[in-house]
Amino acid sequence: MTTLLIGTYPAAGAGTPAGLGEGVWRVELDDATGALGDARLLAELPAPSFLAATDGRVHAVLEAEDGLVATLAPDGERLHEVARVASGGVHPCHVVPLPGGEALAVANYSSGALGVVPLDGGSAAEPVKVHGHAGHGPRADRQEGPHAHFVAVAPGGRHVLVVDLGTDEIRRYAVTDDGLRPAGVAATLPPGTGPRHLDFAAGHVYVAGELDVRVHVLAWDEQTATGAWVGAVPAVVGVDVEGDDLPSHLAVDGDDVVVTVRGSDVVTRYAIAPDGSLTDGRSTPLGGGWPRHFAVVGGWTVVALERGHELVTVDRDGRVAARLDLPSPACVLPVR
Repeated sequence: MTTLLIGTYPAAGAGTPAGLGEGVWRVELDDATGALGDARLLAELPAPSFLAATDGRVHAVLEAEDGLVATLAPDGERLHEVARVASGGVHPCHVVPLPGGEALAVANYSSGALGVVPLDGGSAAEPVKVHGHAGHGPRADRQEGPHAHFVAVAPGGRHVLVVDLGTDEIRRYAVTDDGLRPAGVAATLPPGTGPRHLDFAAGHVYVAGELDVRVHVLAWDEQTATGAWVGAVPAVVGVDVEGDDLPSHLAVDGDDVVVTVRGSDVVTRYAIAPDGSLTDGRSTPLGGGWPRHFAVVGGWTVVALERGHELVTVDRDGRVAARLDLPSPACVLPVR
């Protein structure tokens, strides 16, 4: 069995009143069958839309205009909040531990800022260092300014990357003894890409374009932490699309790249060719539900269906193995 922690939105959507079961949930995944069960609410929190774990603690961004980061510690069968500090910006949507385990990096979507939250005794603390950004893209409705959406530690651990949907850039920060230092732009995507999430494999970085509904392939130079655009493929393959599609999460699963797409509500899988290009794309409908984040666990992909109010387990061939009702899941974090 693998334990999953699930962060959720309010049932009526981000920014709406709390009180309908949102918080951090525990769910058990059967590694052999993909079955999901034993759902239990561990902590009630307002819009903990993304989670990270460090040394027995769980950290949650609370996605609101007054952005916050909360640290939770085990307390019997529940999680107890032990700290809550500012995230360094507006509407935090992603959090990862920094190399060395002494701080958290937080992407604040609406303000476009990267917040660096120190850890004191394993808990979020102050002062929070804020790295702002400027710029825009061609989509006036979505790219009027910077929108930090995702943070990743680059291969080698010497740089941290911020994926900026608003400026079509992957911003780069050098890891130093006393934190992070801005180090320019690691890669620029085609105008209007709206990059959202990324992952690495085989000397390449793969980026989900939320606004152009494509998966972008960049050759990656680890020494300089620089990406060079190679090409892109559709994020939806072989499925009739009605209305707008919005790719959400992307991750590498062995020799494949997996991306979820809201709108057509599919999970798409591409094989990584020896040269790093993507081939044999196939999309699997998930039966609606607005697929958001997912986690690859063994041979399973566990997808959070935010508007369908359920989790779904899919195997590598696209077959749905299990479903579990859960209020507005937004993030899936395997912890053991």
